[in-house]
Amino acid sequence: MKLLFAILFQCLFFFSFSQQTAYFDVKHAEVSVAIQPELKEISGSVVYRFEVLKDTNMFAIDAKNMTIKNVFLDEKTIDFEYDNEQIKLNKNFNKSDLSSLKIEYYAKPKKALYFITSESKAANQVWTQGQGKYTSNWLPSFDDMNEKIEFDITIEAPSAYEVVANGKLLEKETLKASTRWKYDMHSPMSSYLVALTIGKYDVIHKTSNSGIPLELYYYPSAKNYVEPTYRYSDQIFDFLEEEIGVPFPWQNYKQVPVKDFLYAGMENTSLTIFSDSFLIDSIGFTDKNYINVNAHELAHQWFGDLVTEENSEHHWLQEGFATYYALLAEKEVFGEDYFYTALYKTAKQLEALNEQGGESLLNPKASSLTFYQRGAWAVFALRNLIGDRAFQKSVKKYLTEYAYKNANTHDFINIASAKSQLKLNDFVEKWFVSKDFPIADAKLLLQQNKISKTLLELDEMSKEEVISFAESNPEIYTSEAQLVVVETILQRLLPNSEAEKAIFSKALHSEILKTRQAVALYMNPIPVELKADFEKLLTDKSYLTIEKALMKLWVNFPFTNDRKRYLDATKNVVGFRDRNVETLWLTLALITEGYQETNKKQYYDTLVAYTNPTEHFEVRQYAFQYLYQIQGWNEKSLANLVNACRHPVWQFSKFSKELLTELISDKEYKIMLESIADNLPTEEQMFLKQQLKK
Repeated sequence: MKLLFAILFQCLFFFSFSQQTAYFDVKHAEVSVAIQPELKEISGSVVYRFEVLKDTNMFAIDAKNMTIKNVFLDEKTIDFEYDNEQIKLNKNFNKSDLSSLKIEYYAKPKKALYFITSESKAANQVWTQGQGKYTSNWLPSFDDMNEKIEFDITIEAPSAYEVVANGKLLEKETLKASTRWKYDMHSPMSSYLVALTIGKYDVIHKTSNSGIPLELYYYPSAKNYVEPTYRYSDQIFDFLEEEIGVPFPWQNYKQVPVKDFLYAGMENTSLTIFSDSFLIDSIGFTDKNYINVNAHELAHQWFGDLVTEENSEHHWLQEGFATYYALLAEKEVFGEDYFYTALYKTAKQLEALNEQGGESLLNPKASSLTFYQRGAWAVFALRNLIGDRAFQKSVKKYLTEYAYKNANTHDFINIASAKSQLKLNDFVEKWFVSKDFPIADAKLLLQQNKISKTLLELDEMSKEEVISFAESNPEIYTSEAQLVVVETILQRLLPNSEAEKAIFSKALHSEILKTRQAVALYMNPIPVELKADFEKLLTDKSYLTIEKALMKLWVNFPFTNDRKRYLDATKNVVGFRDRNVETLWLTLALITEGYQETNKKQYYDTLVAYTNPTEHFEVRQYAFQYLYQIQGWNEKSLANLVNACRHPVWQFSKFSKELLTELISDKEYKIMLESIADNLPTEEQMFLKQQLKK
């Protein structure tokens, strides 16, 4: 077995790929582009300065679906081949040559550079998402993340907008109807981390304890969201810089929210772009705060941006470390019990994955659960094995030795082995190579904390033992730290017996808001004797609690007067930015007999309007869900559903496609869809007709 492991280890870590980086070292890029948000186009040039490392006769630059106007080598026009994927220069390049290559181009990108429209032009946005190998859709660049380049970027955009990009703003020049923004980077990075945002923003300037300028962007209309959204940001930055032990490696750090972002956030070098779903008020902070994403993307500035994986087999080096350090930051803010509770929850998810066959941490096609959560667990387990001192020395050595370079798992494990003076072969086999997550080892580590230890004990109890535990430990209802214990108990019970009702009642009367919320989430049905107390949840300071309580009360107590009271109590509650409470309220108001009949057309029109392409995709998804449930589709909402099937956020487009397929299976809706097909924009028309033929 050990011999087999040694062979596998070498295959995984020493297999070399033929890369252009062996022949060229591209050192610097001077990017100069003009962006027209209304036309959804970009044009400009990029000048690459490079050194030839080995004699070769071809140089390739990735460029997807562009119009390449001119290519100049050392300021002289040069012939090139272009196949809508790569620009290829077939020429003899001699070792030690220093050259510059200029590319002039134009593009209307289908991905990587997104143009977001709204009803108000002032709220239009442009933003990038280049994770992996997508930057070449808007900038001739290098999909190979092993090619590290210092990018300096000049962007011209309409003067109504703010422009933010990687690096430090050196100059802002106002022209007739546009403004030119010049950003400078001091150090190299992979092309997928090149980023920009264009939109209407205000900014708050701060400085870290180490002197790094921090810029927190927000929408001018959302000033009251700034403090709750960016709460603890200063503390998180200072904590991670000290905990990691390596100074923040870039000139400054900026965070910018954008609409309809593809993910929660993205760690572009010195510029984190994140979903404006995380813009929250003080009530929303209870259930949906930005802290974890904030810390995760910041940790990536070291793990991913400073040191980048060689290839996707080693993706955990970025996501596992970022997830682990984000948990440490949350531990700093919320305490040790929170930290171990999070580890317990992910261990349960990974245990379930084992039952499906498991995934090696070194599988390049592994799921996010593996790369992020199993990766974080591997880091946590390694630290416990080798100790804090050796671990911190290993991290510091890894980040300094491979700074502005690429690394693999072998590189980090070698360092950890040297710093700890331990052979780590067995550890790597168990935590990295094996498909099975080592759940037994994980549970031993969870024994270190009282809360996670209790959770493990509850997992082994029968229902009767769980009830007995709850009756014998009344303190669980009075402690924030014990919330997860209460949640675990309530998930195991139904409010049927008197003993179970008593447990739900104690949680319902808790002074801990999230403990009361657990009742809203897990109690069903609602016993009549608990009805009055459950109704009080409609006024709790939690949008999630209000949403769940409203839905359950409306279903459990179908009397008209009760339903009217519930709707009156929540009429003006919007909820999160996804309007979770409002869209539910509109739906229930429409189907509640005798409730504000004269206003129902207005409520229906509002719900349909929330399906419009100018709305946030999460708002649209709620509206689609509720229209489906009440069978309230009209031609406008159906057309908006077809549009949603082509949305860049894949989870939303997938949901929309599945919903469209369901509607097509209904004869009446199929006829309605056929009737609107010819009136749709060309691409949507073609898409719908293809779906109707299936």
